[in-house]
Amino acid sequence: METPDLKHFLPQIFGPVLVSLTFRTTKEAVDLGNNTPHGLAASVWTEILSLALEVAHSLQVGTVWINSHNMLDAAAAFGGYKESGHGRNGGKEALYEYVRPIWEIQPHISSLDLNYKIFATSPKSDLPLIRGDKAACCIVSELKKNIPSLDQTYKLYYGGAQKRPDSLSSRAILDHTGKTVALVADGNVKDIHNAVEAAHKAAPGWAKKTAHARAQILFYLAENMELRRAEIASQLKSLMGVEKEKALMEVDMSVQRLFYWAAYSDKYGGVVQETTLYGACIHFREPLGVVGIACPDEHPLLSFVSLFAPAITRGNCVVIIPSERYPLPALDFIQVFNTSDVPAGIVNIISGSRDYLSRSLAEHHDVQAMWYFGSKEGSGLVEWASAGNLKRTWVNYGVDIHCWSDPEDGSGEEFLYQVTQCKSVWMPMGDIFPN
Repeated sequence: METPDLKHFLPQIFGPVLVSLTFRTTKEAVDLGNNTPHGLAASVWTEILSLALEVAHSLQVGTVWINSHNMLDAAAAFGGYKESGHGRNGGKEALYEYVRPIWEIQPHISSLDLNYKIFATSPKSDLPLIRGDKAACCIVSELKKNIPSLDQTYKLYYGGAQKRPDSLSSRAILDHTGKTVALVADGNVKDIHNAVEAAHKAAPGWAKKTAHARAQILFYLAENMELRRAEIASQLKSLMGVEKEKALMEVDMSVQRLFYWAAYSDKYGGVVQETTLYGACIHFREPLGVVGIACPDEHPLLSFVSLFAPAITRGNCVVIIPSERYPLPALDFIQVFNTSDVPAGIVNIISGSRDYLSRSLAEHHDVQAMWYFGSKEGSGLVEWASAGNLKRTWVNYGVDIHCWSDPEDGSGEEFLYQVTQCKSVWMPMGDIFPN
């Protein structure tokens, strides 16, 4: 075959059909192998072990056999990438599909009388109306109390820069008293697509960075955030009406969480699984790619940090929707990103209606996973919209039981499982002793 776009090459054929393509370089061979919407398994044949491992790492499949094929064992994980599905059969990885962490109570999901084809198709806010002043927010000069300065209007953030929304519209953000404190950009589908494009542009380079390099950036984020401790706490206090001590505690816990996930950048990378094979079966924990995240309204700063930090420390890029009611802590964090050597496109922030933007992320075919922490209706929408493109989802079904300040609830192993996927690489032996 001369062209890799024929119908015999693209579908997932289980046999007995062999598709043969020629290639000039190893890189071209990897590109041909990844030029398919499926990714169940592959085999690599070569005498050079270092080359075999590099190709196995580059192929977007769930199982790779080196100088062998179709070797399976009940103790080893087996499953696919992309449209070959997610989840695994065999080994401990298979059990994860049937269990939940002890803190995540199994919700009782009742049938919802919702038409998901029309639910959240417009950016109209689903929040209850809160009475407040209609005047645009402004900062009054301390020198002359009657002369206002510039309006406090926040933009979107993707591709390493602040951008105006495609709709050219904003929404008012109210504090705990109902007073308008800021205007934030109202994102739409076009903004989501732009952010996903920026994330995919940055994803290959970020995933290939060393764990040490990713850790240093997260440590730098924590240090720069700590320098603005008083400023961030003051904003939380005035925005949500919490006590000063509680606001400072949320900032301190957010800094601690960044240090915690920075330390995990070189951990949870995989294990060597014992099987009946005379050789080694290595389970690599690889990044998913681009992860969409919708943040809750509770603890808007701590939940924002707790969700994006584990995703990027394991090599993913994120498109994140901050709290719909209190997005300012996340949007102010843009200044911390810009001063902490975070490469462009790693973290992309789109503010607006949580359910409307989540729908766009869930329906996007080039987003590998979607996390949603919001309403029961929104959780159902994300799972419904993700079914057509086989996207991994993690939703809370509207159950407000997540204690973000708890070390297990807010930074447990479940986060590492949700931001990685398992690849099994089989390496048989037998040159000296018989197999």
